[in-house]
Amino acid sequence: MSTDPRVDDYIAAAAPFARPLLEHLRAVVHAGCPECTETLKWRMPFFEYRGRPLCMMAAFKQHCGFGFWQPEAKTGETDGMGQYGKLTAVGELPPRRELIAAVKAAMQRIDAGAPSPRARAAARARPMPAMPDDLAAALARGEHAAASRHFNAFSASAQREYIEWIAEAKTAATRSKRLASTLEWLAEGKPRNWKYLS
Repeated sequence: MSTDPRVDDYIAAAAPFARPLLEHLRAVVHAGCPECTETLKWRMPFFEYRGRPLCMMAAFKQHCGFGFWQPEAKTGETDGMGQYGKLTAVGELPPRRELIAAVKAAMQRIDAGAPSPRARAAARARPMPAMPDDLAAALARGEHAAASRHFNAFSASAQREYIEWIAEAKTAATRSKRLASTLEWLAEGKPRNWKYLS
């Protein structure tokens, strides 16, 4: 199976209760989709099939989440990320055979050409707001090369969050403070709302 050492590191760094859950989910996804590949997106393990997101898993302080990128149908509101709620033990998941069937069904949706969430989002995307002059000038300076590199590598929505946050500042002092925070966080490769990712 095609594994990513960053996912190994992610699992090793998770809380003790989460490790068996993450290992089980990883094994189930690979059993259902032997050709899937692993990566990290938004600091979470993602499994891709034919270059498209298949599913993802995440560990939080007191629970884990697992879900399919293109669920079969709207399943109503769930507590936590994904379609399976806030998970704390392997026994809270459906049986292995049922999960493998769900992985195969998600593969079939990709094979059938179901539009990706990215394509659907692009269809309804808002135009990108104008880049604030002070942010553009700061990112152009050599001392902020790492921040500029990370900003340019971010998705349009991640860039938008920073641009709007700076543009919405009501006072010059607030704007200056937000610009400084933006440059610091970008230099570390952090998205605007990085504090809420764990």
